[in-house]
Amino acid sequence: MNIHEHQAKELFREYGVPVPEGRAAANVDEAVGYAESRDWDVYVVKAQIHAGGRGKAGGVKITRDKRGVRALASEIYGKTLVTHQTGPAGKRVQRLLIEKGSNIARELYLSMIVDRGAGMPVIIASTEGGMEIEEVARRQPERILTLHVDPVTTLQPFHCRQVAFALGLSGDLVKQCSRMLAALYRLFHDKDCSQIEINPLVVTGEGQLIALDAKVNFEDNALFRHKEIAELRDLSEEEELEIRASEWDLNYIKLDGNIGCMVNGAGLAMATMDIIALAGAKPANFLDVGGTATAARVAEAFKIILADPGVRGIFVNIFGGIVRCDRIAQGIIDAAKIVDLKIPLVVRLQGTNAVQARQMLAESGVKLQTAEDLWEGAQKIAAAVA
Repeated sequence: MNIHEHQAKELFREYGVPVPEGRAAANVDEAVGYAESRDWDVYVVKAQIHAGGRGKAGGVKITRDKRGVRALASEIYGKTLVTHQTGPAGKRVQRLLIEKGSNIARELYLSMIVDRGAGMPVIIASTEGGMEIEEVARRQPERILTLHVDPVTTLQPFHCRQVAFALGLSGDLVKQCSRMLAALYRLFHDKDCSQIEINPLVVTGEGQLIALDAKVNFEDNALFRHKEIAELRDLSEEEELEIRASEWDLNYIKLDGNIGCMVNGAGLAMATMDIIALAGAKPANFLDVGGTATAARVAEAFKIILADPGVRGIFVNIFGGIVRCDRIAQGIIDAAKIVDLKIPLVVRLQGTNAVQARQMLAESGVKLQTAEDLWEGAQKIAAAVA
């Protein structure tokens, strides 16, 4: 789950991570009212959307005169920002953040993520703050420090010093960096974060280390432990179909292809998307129905896929282990009775009760093609929509 920058900064404040003075505003008048109550040298107006690259898209504006805040806030609020993370449709700005400007001397990069392969958190730090870390990794990989932290022994002072030195910090800034890392690690652990990113982390002209930006994501499967975090969810930032899917415990992500995918298991779903592309088509979604899918959940998944107007064909690829193939078949049959299926459907069922499931589909009257293996199924659906 993602949250807004202003929400992330409130968490930072709670854990003692220095951030600029500021407040979120729900509209232009609220932004202006807050700015007028402050006496700053510089005022920063920032769009609040769940995407990076806001500055390049015109979502961050600066003025030295508080009287200029209204014009800047009016320019940003309600605007649709298109960034490298929003896709071509962009995201509409429905909330602003008004902040005190900082006297920036240096821009750095700092983040914590989960290395699932290693089974532990990893700290990523770079002197190239303000840039996309992927671009730094491509052009100047030597400028990136990657430091794993064993969850058993947790964050240690030597980790903090190593990060501080890699960032070129010295003197009191090393101590500030150590305190910040300790606070960020507590937040990462306490709230089951999947990512914390500060870009840029700045050193001010006054010698202070401040998180000028803040991005925090959370592990969805741990949200039941954090009702206060779940309440921060902004549904207006999410795709309508993704919201519907979450209500049924379906893992769904909308993409821009033409083949709807229904698969069980994240790994198989990724492989299915790859092989669809290899066959010459493009996946329209990632959809994992999970290992305990019921016929009702499968039927809802089918309806969600069909609600995407870009879908021209559907590929169901199920390997029955915990989930039985006959449940999937029943869900497909139930969904076909509700919706008017007019696009090609290819179904590949293997595993538990697969023979029974294929018989159910054959006797159902639902118009579809079957496949015995993954490559055969991908070729059939790609050919059907060509």
